[in-house]
Amino acid sequence: MSTIGIIGAGEVGSHIAVAALRSGHEVVLANSRGPETLSDLIRQLGSSARAATASEAALAGDFIVIAVPMKLENDMPEKELVGKVVIDTNNYMAWRDGHFPLVDALEKTEHEIRQEQLPCSKIVKAFTHIQAPRILTWGKPPGAPDRLALAAASDFEEAIDVVRSLYDQFGFDTVAITPLSESWRITPGQPAWRQERHSVAELRDNLARARHVVRP
Repeated sequence: MSTIGIIGAGEVGSHIAVAALRSGHEVVLANSRGPETLSDLIRQLGSSARAATASEAALAGDFIVIAVPMKLENDMPEKELVGKVVIDTNNYMAWRDGHFPLVDALEKTEHEIRQEQLPCSKIVKAFTHIQAPRILTWGKPPGAPDRLALAAASDFEEAIDVVRSLYDQFGFDTVAITPLSESWRITPGQPAWRQERHSVAELRDNLARARHVVRP
């Protein structure tokens, strides 16, 4: 099992941490306010979890989960993430993040921008179309007829493989999206993003039905 560095200890980061711990991983959690503010959460998570700074979590993790919104000016520890798979759970929301002109104009996806910000890392978009609590409740054993699928988008097959393994441990199948420029198919408002239960076939169909929409 792996050590997973998680940058962001809100709803998404904490639920992924719980699922990872249940699957036998260790987690190193960071937030923007400092490790000392995570003491209650770490106490709840148990001895296989610890708090750290973002740089420390990035360095400690065999792979990393970013569970905070992206900024146009990189605020992730680039040096500590060199060579690592970085799972980005971000959904671009202009009302929250401010407008990203290249994304609004459909020239780039937010995850392509993240890849440019972290050029020596392997970015993979994942966990973006499931509500965080459902990560713990919707999983099914391999082969279950009602097992659901989640998407993972990347330019790197090895990054998708990391997510595929994690999804499988959490109880989900995987539909891969390549290249990363196609990750818009799983953005808010697209058929595959709706918070529904998708089988592999249904998810693939919804990805195919995606249509570009220029944001105002």
